[in-house]
Amino acid sequence: MPAASTNTTSQQPSTRRTRAEDAPARGLLAGMRIRKKLIFLHTLFSLALTLILLVALRPAISQILDRAERTSATLVLEQALRQSPADAESWASGRGASWRVGSPESLDLPAAIAQEAADNPLTPIDAGRRGVHATVVAAIPGPQPRYILAEASLIEVREVVTRFYLLLVIAVLTAYGLVVVALEFFVLPQHVYGPIRRMLRADMAVQAGQTESELIPDASIPADELGEIMKSRNESIRKIRSQERALAEAFDRLELNANDLKLKNHLLERARQNLADADRLASLGMMSAGLAHELNTPLAVLKGLTERLRQDPAGLSDDQAELMHRVVLRLERLGESLLDFARVRPPESRETDLARIVDDAMTLVRIDREARQIELVNLVPKDARAFCDEDRFVQVFVNLIRNAVDALRESGKGSRVQVSAETIERDGERWLSVSVADDGPGISPDVLSTLFEPFVSTRLDARGTGLGLAVAEGIVREHGGVLLARNNPERSGAVFEILLPADPGGEVVSGQGPAGRTQNPRPEDETHG
Repeated sequence: MPAASTNTTSQQPSTRRTRAEDAPARGLLAGMRIRKKLIFLHTLFSLALTLILLVALRPAISQILDRAERTSATLVLEQALRQSPADAESWASGRGASWRVGSPESLDLPAAIAQEAADNPLTPIDAGRRGVHATVVAAIPGPQPRYILAEASLIEVREVVTRFYLLLVIAVLTAYGLVVVALEFFVLPQHVYGPIRRMLRADMAVQAGQTESELIPDASIPADELGEIMKSRNESIRKIRSQERALAEAFDRLELNANDLKLKNHLLERARQNLADADRLASLGMMSAGLAHELNTPLAVLKGLTERLRQDPAGLSDDQAELMHRVVLRLERLGESLLDFARVRPPESRETDLARIVDDAMTLVRIDREARQIELVNLVPKDARAFCDEDRFVQVFVNLIRNAVDALRESGKGSRVQVSAETIERDGERWLSVSVADDGPGISPDVLSTLFEPFVSTRLDARGTGLGLAVAEGIVREHGGVLLARNNPERSGAVFEILLPADPGGEVVSGQGPAGRTQNPRPEDETHG
């Protein structure tokens, strides 16, 4: 823990530096070009240097000048004392030096300085500065003390100092000018402006798609920070081009795979259509034996009646004629049912009578003589409506009911298959639930997870094609529904549940039912399409 804390603490300055480097440039220099920035910084530096020199030299020069002027005033005072100032009241040299004799009031002397001079007669006392003059005072002893005030100003020296300041400024500005000329004409064009222009030309080549000019030649890359930027830029361009080539190759492979997938999907769709047709033909083939037996009885009745007509041309009785009519109608219904089941029509979804669809499917299943031993019960409400393709859903219910009948017949357990329907609501959506349930042994967990795969059959004899449930699942999925298979938890038997959208105008994803069920549930739960 302490090591981690130390590591975190050491990373904080680096993080702060990164944030400071990534911050956008702001201020006066942000909008200037490099040349203007350099000129501005050079000018600012030279002015600052001049100001610093003036500030640094002025106090020392002023102090030296002040001492020289006080010394000159003292010399003037000593000379005045030697010349008997009582003979004259004042004197001026005309070169910045003068003296006057008078009282403290006339000489405008402060009381403290006058008292100090009186205590030290004939001794020069510093009286401060008056403008540009240094002043020195001395007391002349006598009955009435008098004072002599000497003033001195080194005008020529001050002029020299002023010229010194001016020459200093000129020298600094001249040095700045020489530096600017050297930078602008010799250093910057070769080491700054030139590399920047080369990078700009290379970037413009990238924008124009001129790949032959987008890299900066190694011979033109300097060995400084700009050179590092150029090398990094060249490396970035090379990586981008390499990634573009890899991406183009990936797109080519993707296009080939997409075309191949499109072809395979087309073949798969054709195979699925052929699968449904094969299942329909297989169902017709399995119905053929039952159909022959189903036709024998009414044909025997018709045969007897036609023989009687041949023997007695006078005709038949009313009862016999009615019997013949019923037999013919029965044969007609059988023929129409088989033709409707065998006829291939284009898919067409519309609102249909669900109970009638189930009745038609049960009629077709009952053609099989062995299916008559199983009780088929239609509990679908008469007002139940489903938005579907009627012919294809007849095939769905034929497959589901026949699958249940065969399971009951082969296991010897159970004798009832019932179909029921109700409207349910799941996840805020209304669904039509149609269940095909039997009271047989149920579905083995070993095959529950693969029940809707093609060529999977649970029947013990050779009659199972393995296509019925796969075709039924595909038809239900095409209608935006889902087909579920599970064992009845309350009693023995299997339950196949069809869930269809109750609102045909709603947006339903094909192959996905309520609650977003997947198509590969766990075997112990339920199986659906």
